[in-house]
Amino acid sequence: MANVNERFQDNIDEDLHQLVIFNLGLEEFGVNIMQVQEIIRMPEITRIPRSPDYVKGVINLRGKIIVVMDLDKRFGMPQKERTDESRVVVVDIEGTVIGLVVDSVSEVIRLQGSSIEQTPEIISQKINAEFLKGVGKLEDRLLILLDLQNIINESAM
Repeated sequence: MANVNERFQDNIDEDLHQLVIFNLGLEEFGVNIMQVQEIIRMPEITRIPRSPDYVKGVINLRGKIIVVMDLDKRFGMPQKERTDESRVVVVDIEGTVIGLVVDSVSEVIRLQGSSIEQTPEIISQKINAEFLKGVGKLEDRLLILLDLQNIINESAM
């Protein structure tokens, strides 16, 4: 099976990508809608002792225990106080289900592959380049596209 990034780059000009867009601070991020299982309001999160600081803890989602990760901490961004707009985006990456805490979820969009470019170095200096797939251009907005597989793999180490 081809590497996800290779497939992404090979098909970059001809694909139409459907993305879930969410916010962390002032930045907008996008993930493939096919990886999003559901979006839920902030539940009660049970902290796990001695876990990495970016792991908020676990939740019980309809009888299934799911690890919840704080993307602000994962990316080394300033942490913001949780609000009524805060959500947990539950993603499924090749059978691994994990929750991602985000400031808000704004929309689902379609983006042409030709509107996606390599991640500029300035952005990959702020966030680990392995976590990024590219940057999508949508009218006057720039969307940072995440590689959830690498975020999940890193968290499992």
